[in-house]
Amino acid sequence: MPHSFTVNGRPVEVDAPDMTPLLSVLRDRLGLTGAKPGCAEGRCGACTVLVDDRPVVSCLTPVALTEGRAVRTVEGLAAPDGPLSPLQDALLEHGGVQCGACTPGILMALTALFERDAGPDEGAVKESLAGNICRCTGYHKIVEAALAVAGNGGRS
Repeated sequence: MPHSFTVNGRPVEVDAPDMTPLLSVLRDRLGLTGAKPGCAEGRCGACTVLVDDRPVVSCLTPVALTEGRAVRTVEGLAAPDGPLSPLQDALLEHGGVQCGACTPGILMALTALFERDAGPDEGAVKESLAGNICRCTGYHKIVEAALAVAGNGGRS
């Protein structure tokens, strides 16, 4: 069944069964490998993308639910030959990136937060990350990076 939607501002049409996970479509059919397969149960957040500016776990989102909608992946945060987004820069500067498996999902969850609230406090940052598991950094540096972007300098 054909499905039409946009990915990172570009219209796409894919032929896939309705219940095919969006993650599979992005990675296997569109070559966008930024969203990571993790638990395949919607618990780890590694596959988080934005659908109409809202974070979703793409491993559990059927491609049929993206019909006519706007999907954004981590590849859409910065141009391939352009500068990184402020969040990407901050995560690097603050040491909030280690193995990288969770990073795309964390970036997308934080992007959604910052699009709703340009100056979130520590509680809002932590709440936005609730669906993202990071086993390497312990979250402190990730939260610190987000608060730096928010202009809070680490304050709540």
